Amino acid sequence: MEPVSSWLAVATLALTLHLNTEALEVTSTGPQTIQKAQWETVKLGCTYTPGPGDTGELDIEWSSLSPDMTQKDKLILSYVGGQTHQYGDPSLYKRIQFTGDPAQGDASIAISNLRVSDTATYQCKVKKVPGVDTRKITLVVMVPPSSPKCWVEGGEEKGGMVSLRCKSYVGSTPLSYVWTREGGQPIPPTAVQNKETGELLIKNHTDGNVGTYVCMAKNAVGEGQCKYALHAYNPTNKTGVIVGAVIGAILLLLLLLLLIWLLICCCHKRRYEKEVANEIKEDVQAPESRPTSRNSSLRSVLGYRTHAGVHYNAVRNDQPSRNGSGRSAIYTGGSPQPTSPSEKPPITYDHRFGYPV
Repeated sequence: MEPVSSWLAVATLALTLHLNTEALEVTSTGPQTIQKAQWETVKLGCTYTPGPGDTGELDIEWSSLSPDMTQKDKLILSYVGGQTHQYGDPSLYKRIQFTGDPAQGDASIAISNLRVSDTATYQCKVKKVPGVDTRKITLVVMVPPSSPKCWVEGGEEKGGMVSLRCKSYVGSTPLSYVWTREGGQPIPPTAVQNKETGELLIKNHTDGNVGTYVCMAKNAVGEGQCKYALHAYNPTNKTGVIVGAVIGAILLLLLLLLLIWLLICCCHKRRYEKEVANEIKEDVQAPESRPTSRNSSLRSVLGYRTHAGVHYNAVRNDQPSRNGSGRSAIYTGGSPQPTSPSEKPPITYDHRFGYPV
């Protein structure tokens, strides 16, 4: 009996080892890290082969692993009992789907319209009791560099230093910049370029450096380029430029001072005219009522009456003569009557003046 039992034990062990070597296995190969450009579509492979002893129900799960080990992983897609189920963020599961038939050994998925937020480590887990296997793939979604801008800092004078600059303002890091010369010509031997900043520094610039330079900005998912036509100019007379700038500044200052002086003179003139006008207004008296005619007033006072061709006469009865007599004095418009030395000359009407004198 012992030989029979020993044979059974050996047969059981061999069968167990055979079953273990033929267990379910994920067979997909390829890079564990995939870099893709934004808005593209990526395929994450996960093909598998079940073992002869894997008789349980097929269960496939795709999860987004959390970089924090203390946090739970996020289940995003599963295949159980012949049915597909989606989980998590709607903006993701609307863009994810199986590329083949999960029941026939292809659990690969595709993610379309990639976004930077899709960057993560994804795990494919295939389970068919008692067999189980997994595969992890890291997806990095990057933004391609935009067409860079090329320019030169400083001048392009002969004998000096020329700094060609290149910069792409959109694109995922790391970005690298490489300057080349159009037409296959070599970069000047005195030039030094920085691939991180995009600067091409040319020392001792000469006519031999003239030409079109091309800058290529690139990262893992794309590239862009720009061109710059480099010239070589004769050095300018810096002394003359400085003198001209100083003279121009002085002339500008004098013009400004002249303008200020004119403004001050104008203000003083207006103030003076205003003060003179105020003084004239203060000195002018209010107009009197219109007086009656001097001739009519004198006539009414002296009692003159005028008629055509008649002399003007006046009779004063209210004043006695100086000789004491009560005789009235008669005045005619002709020549004055002779009077005694002691008497005052009579008042006569003078046509030149229009009143008695």
